[in-house]
Amino acid sequence: MRISELPFEGVFAIEPEPVTDHRGIFVRIFCRNEFQRILNGRNIVQINHSMTRQKGSIRGMHFQYPPKSEIKMVKCLRGSVFDVMIDLRKDSLTFLKWYGKILSAENMKMMFIPEGFAHGFQALEKNCELLYFHTEIYSPEHEGGVRYDDSKVGIKWPLEIAHVSEKDQTHPLMSEDFSGIVLAGSP
Repeated sequence: MRISELPFEGVFAIEPEPVTDHRGIFVRIFCRNEFQRILNGRNIVQINHSMTRQKGSIRGMHFQYPPKSEIKMVKCLRGSVFDVMIDLRKDSLTFLKWYGKILSAENMKMMFIPEGFAHGFQALEKNCELLYFHTEIYSPEHEGGVRYDDSKVGIKWPLEIAHVSEKDQTHPLMSEDFSGIVLAGSP
């Protein structure tokens, strides 16, 4: 696997190196040894799978507050999505900036999203399936969200928005006094 840091501190693109032959393809998507340096001693404790039926649908932007903040690794298994993250870390040089990348079954790329980032995606095709690796168990009491259309962030979604869940539509807009999330071990 090739792991390369992106323009946000602690954010990585992961590019598996598939082995192909006449039978098809084999690819490793997780290796504790290779991910050790970017997981910072954390372990994968939950794996989720989603399927989004309609092209243009958005899921997100989700995160968990400390002490249940989580690292996510996201992989598209079917179709293609525009995968997006927002930096919510207090005092980060990229605070409230967003980054998006196309993940697809074809390109096999994965995104490594550290603690303190909101995450979501837009389906670029029908019937997109994603696999999520988490370093924390889902905790409804620590759940947070940023509206997908918050003008303070200004995400440029590639397609017209088709569907957004009621829950994701009701995430609050960022207030002017929002100063970020303080993670464990931060000053």
